Amino acid sequence: MKKKKIQFTDEQLDRIIEMAWEDRTPFEAIFAQFGCKEQDVINLMRREMKPSSFKMWRERVQGRSTKHQKLRPEEVERFKCSRQRSISMNKK
Repeated sequence: MKKKKIQFTDEQLDRIIEMAWEDRTPFEAIFAQFGCKEQDVINLMRREMKPSSFKMWRERVQGRSTKHQKLRPEEVERFKCSRQRSISMNKK
């Protein structure tokens, strides 16, 4: 049985990619906001990025404790840096 492909607007795609690039945003936050599991985000990044950019991103993210809620220290309870400005309607 084939999985349903989730359709996102350009704004949603842009935000998912941005969140995936952010060091402090765990995959669980992306799932909570957009319903994309880690593997879905990886597939989306592979599809939307140049191969060299995807490779660089994967090397950065792989094993990074801040990208996985279970690996984070317990005292970190937020998804983003407290100094980060609100972001909306970004360009792709």
